[in-house]
Amino acid sequence: MQGGAWLLITLALLVASAILRQAPLLMLALLFFLASGIARLWARFALEGVQYERRLSDSRVFFGETVTLEVSAANRKLLPLPWLEVQDEVPEELTYPKGKVSASHKPARAILSNFLSLGWYHRLTRRYPVQCLRRGYFSFGPATIRSGDLFGFFDRGITDERLDHLLVYPRIVPLETLGIPSRDPFGDLRLRRHLFEDPVQVASIRQYAPGDPLKRIHWKATARLQQLQTRVFEHTTTVDLALFLDVRTVEPPYWGKVEQLLETAVIAAASIANHAIENGYRVGLYANETYRSSGRRIALPASDHPEQLQRLLEALAHVQGLPLMSLEQLLAREGRSLPWSTTLTVITAVPVEPLLAALARYRRAGRRVALIVVGPDARRYRLTGISTYRVSDDVYWRELASVRLGTEGGL
Repeated sequence: MQGGAWLLITLALLVASAILRQAPLLMLALLFFLASGIARLWARFALEGVQYERRLSDSRVFFGETVTLEVSAANRKLLPLPWLEVQDEVPEELTYPKGKVSASHKPARAILSNFLSLGWYHRLTRRYPVQCLRRGYFSFGPATIRSGDLFGFFDRGITDERLDHLLVYPRIVPLETLGIPSRDPFGDLRLRRHLFEDPVQVASIRQYAPGDPLKRIHWKATARLQQLQTRVFEHTTTVDLALFLDVRTVEPPYWGKVEQLLETAVIAAASIANHAIENGYRVGLYANETYRSSGRRIALPASDHPEQLQRLLEALAHVQGLPLMSLEQLLAREGRSLPWSTTLTVITAVPVEPLLAALARYRRAGRRVALIVVGPDARRYRLTGISTYRVSDDVYWRELASVRLGTEGGL
C-alpha cells in the first residue's frame, strides 16, 4: 500500500465520520493517519546507519577450487529493522551450492538474495560456498538494499556500487594428458647450456674468412673499407619459449566462439608454460586479445622472474575469445623482435593457411617453431621442420567432469 492510498483511506474515514457523525470512525481515521506517519518515518530512516559488507576468502584461485563468499549487514542505530532485503549481483558462470540465486536481466549475471531481520545495533553474517568451475575474471556486485516499515507499506532502497573481483586460473594438466610428450617437446633442453648467436644483435665486424656464409657479409662496411667484412653476432645462453595463443575458435569470415575449443587452448597454454618454466625455460605469452580489466593487449615478454608463471596464468584467466586481430598479424608484429634463440609455439583451433604460411617462413629463416592444433579434427598438419601436436577438445570435458566429481564428493 502506497502513501496515496493511505491518504485516501484517511480522508474517506474523515468524510464518513462527519456525515454519519460517528466518533469511532473519526478515531479510526486518526489512527490510520498516525500509523501512516509512523510508517513513513520508519521507512525514511530505515537505511540510516545500515552497513553492508561483502568479502571473498580468496581473490585468486585455480579452476575447480571453492571460495567462500561472506556477506554481512549491520544496523547501527536504535531503530530496529523488521525486514532488510539485499540483492547482490554475482557471476552466473560460477556455481552456488547454497543460497537463493535467481536469474538477472543482465547477461552472464545472477542475483543472490538475502532477506534479513535486524534489531538495534545488530549484525548478521552469512557465508556461501562458491565453486569455481569456470576460468575467468569475475566481479561481485553491485548490491541493492531495501528496507521499510514494520508492515511493508513504505520502503526505501539504495545501491552499493562497490565491487569485489575474483580471478580463476586455468586448469594445469600434465603434457601427456594433452597428447604432448613431456620429454623435450620443443627441442633439447640441454641446448640451454650452449651458446647461440643472435643474428638480430650485431656485436662487431671482422675481415671475411673463407667459409663465412654470404648472408653474414656486411656490405656497407665492405664498400667503405674496400674489403669483404663479416658481421659478428652477439651470443646468448638463454633459450626462451614464446607462446602465441589464438583465441579464435571459428574460421573467418564467420564470428562466434566454441567454448570447449577455447578452454582447451587455454589449458594447453597454461600446462605448456608450467612445464617449460619447471624445466628452466623463460616463457612469454602473446594473445590476440586484451585484458578484460584494463583493455591492454595480452603481451608478456619472456622472463625469469619468480612470479612469471603467476603472471601468465593471470593473463590466461582474462581470455574471453574476442580476437583483436588474426594470429598471423600478431606473429608479424611480435615475432621479429624476439631473440633468435626463442622457440615460437603457436596454439590454435583454427590453423588457417595464412597462419601456416607464416610459420613456414619463420622456419625457413632458421627459427625454431612448434604448432599445437586444438580440436576434434584428426587431420595432422605436417610442416617441414615444425613440431606439430594435436590436442583433443575432450581434454576440457574430462577435466571438468573430474573436478565436478571431486567437488560433489567433498560436499
